[in-house]
Amino acid sequence: MVAALEEARKCKPVPSAFCVGCVLAIRWPNHDSQPTIVSTGYSRELEGNTHAEANALAKLVDLDPSRIAQLFPGPNPPQLSDVLSHLDAYTTMEPCSIRTSGLAPCADALIAANVRRCYIGTGEPDDFVKCEGAKRLQDAGVELVWLDGLQEECLRVARRGHDPK
Repeated sequence: MVAALEEARKCKPVPSAFCVGCVLAIRWPNHDSQPTIVSTGYSRELEGNTHAEANALAKLVDLDPSRIAQLFPGPNPPQLSDVLSHLDAYTTMEPCSIRTSGLAPCADALIAANVRRCYIGTGEPDDFVKCEGAKRLQDAGVELVWLDGLQEECLRVARRGHDPK
């Protein structure tokens, strides 16, 4: 989650949206006990009013076999389809279930990518919309892990650029 917070801090603050970071990682069998980061993203990183999870997923599908081999050295590096089947998401804020822009919600994108587990730093407050991303993920069979102890920091970073209430 520390890496996801680093991503969130890269966001350009705006008063009408949160600054969120996302890291996609896998624990490859017989590789290492630590997860390997395969992609990262932050809010508004890519063109089109994009969210952190959508950006990390967009960059993930562009991984070529040579980059995957660098991430997983050895005689039999995984294919992109193998990486996708072991994917965990670390996101500083609950993935959105509704977008005021009309774009696809991040919870749906994570479900479509077959993310197995989603580590969440803080729930999305009702500043802009009522979010039900965690429920949507859980209903789809994604394991949720709410990280204790980082809620305040994740929320503080998310609300950079907002007027205090």
